[in-house]
Amino acid sequence: MTGAIAIILARAGSKGVPGKNVRDVGGRPCITWTIDAAKAAPEIATIAVSSDDPRALALAAQAGVTPLERPADLASDTARVDDAARDALTRLGRPPHARAVTPTTPIVILYANCPVRPAGCISAAVRLLVESGADSVQTYQPVGKHHPWWTARLSDGGQVSPWEGAVLNHGVFRRQDLPAAFVPDGAVLAMTARALRLEVPGATPGPHQFFGLDRRGIVNPEGSVVDIDSPLDLAVASVLLTQNGACGSRAESVACVSRGGSVE
Repeated sequence: MTGAIAIILARAGSKGVPGKNVRDVGGRPCITWTIDAAKAAPEIATIAVSSDDPRALALAAQAGVTPLERPADLASDTARVDDAARDALTRLGRPPHARAVTPTTPIVILYANCPVRPAGCISAAVRLLVESGADSVQTYQPVGKHHPWWTARLSDGGQVSPWEGAVLNHGVFRRQDLPAAFVPDGAVLAMTARALRLEVPGATPGPHQFFGLDRRGIVNPEGSVVDIDSPLDLAVASVLLTQNGACGSRAESVACVSRGGSVE
């Protein structure tokens, strides 16, 4: 046990999939998959749901975790993730939820609209954070065929040119010849309380300041996370979870792979 705090973010508003955090996914409200994933991680001591949606807060209470009503100004389309998480952490430090937090307490941010994530990836992220002494750990996946080297520009007339450099596709035309590249997958964000509170000396000001300076990564298998941002994502997650029952998706049988070093 590390005494980590999990903060599940569940904003009511969504233009792509209205009410996605409480929509039925695989026979259950979407948010309940994330609540269960947090409960399954032994490193997590406290679980809270930050939301402006009464339905999400009610589901949190029914699941036995702490519901935290989010202020309207932190639930808009332009509100930042770290602002909402800091608000939740502050509220957890006050009665009746009073929870002692040290600068190194692991804080785990989970998105309620991510019902499919590999089993063990929350624990793996927290362990790497604690054992490495890093400021933050984020989960990634291989970019696969959508590699940055294969990104191109198209003119109004349809002319193709490299996104960068002078050679299209960097001269690489076989996927297996591409250098390894990764993209954040939305499964887990873990950081120290000091980093979330923007107290890491030298961290660059801006929207990613809460990651601190020493940023690490956990690599999840390609295709093992479904972050619902579109109706297609909702359909895919429902199929995966329905086919595999209450144990979760096929991704749960695939172990996370720890990856040391800084990830930018």
